[in-house]
Amino acid sequence: MEYKELGTSGVQASVITFGSWAAGGWMWGGTEQNDAVGAIRAAYDLGVTSIDTAPIYGMGLSEQIVGEAIKGLPRDKVQILTKFGMCWDLAEPKGDFGFKTKDNDGRDLDVYKYAAPASIIRECEDSLRRLGTDYIDLYQIHWPDVTTPIDATMEAVARLVEQGKVRAVGVSNYSAQQMAEAEKTVQLASNQVPYSMVRRDIEKEVVPYCIEHHKAILAYSPLQLGLLTGKIKPGQHFDASDLRASHPLFKPEFVTRVNSFLDKIRPMAESKNATLSQVVLRWTLAQPGITVALVGARNAEQAVQNAKAIDVKLSSEELDFISQALAQLEPAKA
Repeated sequence: MEYKELGTSGVQASVITFGSWAAGGWMWGGTEQNDAVGAIRAAYDLGVTSIDTAPIYGMGLSEQIVGEAIKGLPRDKVQILTKFGMCWDLAEPKGDFGFKTKDNDGRDLDVYKYAAPASIIRECEDSLRRLGTDYIDLYQIHWPDVTTPIDATMEAVARLVEQGKVRAVGVSNYSAQQMAEAEKTVQLASNQVPYSMVRRDIEKEVVPYCIEHHKAILAYSPLQLGLLTGKIKPGQHFDASDLRASHPLFKPEFVTRVNSFLDKIRPMAESKNATLSQVVLRWTLAQPGITVALVGARNAEQAVQNAKAIDVKLSSEELDFISQALAQLEPAKA
């Protein structure tokens, strides 16, 4: 495995980081807890020491699963990355309304983007309890909250750092401008943002800002929710609880075009005895500014395949070939 520092925070992360969104089941059609724990353990055995989670993933279930998975592991050899600011359990509505959803039991919930100081302190204590630890390696605001000033949010997180409950501060889904505002109050280590071969809008502003200011970029959904694995077929059925059921990138015509692109790089993968997913992850990590790729797995077999992407080597010529083939892929229409 390879490891990189998150900004200048001193926190080292495995460049393949276990993303535990799917492990929480929410928006992914449920979960099997034993399989999820086994996936995290299998990844750890191959050097994937960093695990990204969030309270909203399964309404606390993902964090509980991560806590179970790291029991007995040396705490200083594991990096726990979690988040705050997506609230589903408020006594009364507060913050910026996010969306309506259902929990894993089918109950209706309203989710709010809410990052007021008192709420952050409460969320941190809840996360520490679910994770079974006394500190979080990287604490990230999940989405911007337009109802709370950024400096107020960051002052609260800075207090958690002073108390030893948080090692490093990160943001997620922040623009370059929002990062600059946050930096007036606290030193940021990273920004966690969506990035994949077919979703590259961060290259315009966020990537240049992070490179210039020495911030890590944690790329989430690098396999684009499975679209870039080559296993998704045009018109494939997804349950209503699966976010891919209505996702614009999963329209049949775009899936067809993506699969045609993947067919162009399939011989390269086969020549390296690698999967398409592994080649896609390696290309992603080779892009300027990308520090970490967050990759989910539902079971140990998938986790092992993700971790072994690090063993796949791509030459500059091969990277160029992939990029040129990608440039011919017509973007999806929303």
